[in-house]
Amino acid sequence: MLHIDSKYIGLVSARLEKFKRTKDTLYNFRCPLCGDSKKNKNKTRGYLFQKKGDFIFKCHNCGASKGFSTFLKEIDPTLHSQYTMERYKSGLTGKGRFTEEPTFTFKKPVFKKKVDLPLASEDPQSKIYLRKRGLDPDKFYFADRFKHFCNKHKPTFEDTKFDHPRIVIPMYDKDRSLIGFQGRSLDPSQKPKYLTIMLSEESPKLYGLDTINEEEPIYIVEGPFDSTLVENSVAMCGSDVDIRSLGWSNYIWVFDNEPRNRENINRVSRVIDNGDKVVLWPQNIVEKDINDMFLGGQNIKTLLESNTYSGLEAKLKLQSWKRI
Repeated sequence: MLHIDSKYIGLVSARLEKFKRTKDTLYNFRCPLCGDSKKNKNKTRGYLFQKKGDFIFKCHNCGASKGFSTFLKEIDPTLHSQYTMERYKSGLTGKGRFTEEPTFTFKKPVFKKKVDLPLASEDPQSKIYLRKRGLDPDKFYFADRFKHFCNKHKPTFEDTKFDHPRIVIPMYDKDRSLIGFQGRSLDPSQKPKYLTIMLSEESPKLYGLDTINEEEPIYIVEGPFDSTLVENSVAMCGSDVDIRSLGWSNYIWVFDNEPRNRENINRVSRVIDNGDKVVLWPQNIVEKDINDMFLGGQNIKTLLESNTYSGLEAKLKLQSWKRI
């Protein structure tokens, strides 16, 4: 189809010096391959002309001769890709043609991993436990054999003889892909209380990445259960997360209310020294964590907003808050 070639000759003409059409199927310009004559800028010895239904490029100075498709590829690769696809769609490629078939790249489909478990609301024990804590059991899952469940997703436990049930807390990335999960024991004697399994070792150990708005202040709390009670928050599921690497411009640390815990005080002190914002609980708050504060009738949103500090003010507040 000549109109396709004519179309792209017109599009590439802006790249060709002294371009002109002398006939319907003949174009003349300075050869862009050899530069034509350096002494005489008016020399135009490059031509595009029709031959057997296709256009051919020929230079009478350097002797270059090639199909229009090859010529276009050397002059403008991007335009050539569009040209090749348009010719392909019109059935103008293949044997006996001067236009090669386009290269198609197919990516192997990646299927998102899913938590193939019943919701915690479907198990009486986990449902009662979560509701007693004021939490939504539909946000979590239940595994009656946690070790078997883990091994299905990632070989983790060699011995599954003494398996046990746990509430499963899923961790997703921004695109809602499962990157890991935590198992929370229901039996107080079952240690450790939390088991964290990462399916993607490159992903940050954070719960709630799929629900936050990065344009708003992000609260970083200590546990997933607490996170469900705080708007626009994530929960630390490991101590090795570099928050600064995530590119967030506005975030606030929320540690548990443990003013007599030296490790906790050191963590608070470090984020203050880094210039970050942190919540320092008022002395009238006796509950240890957000979940207990919620159960005690506290307005969590108001409590967080009115007790956020940074810089020198945070350092002074830390001195009055800690009790060791």
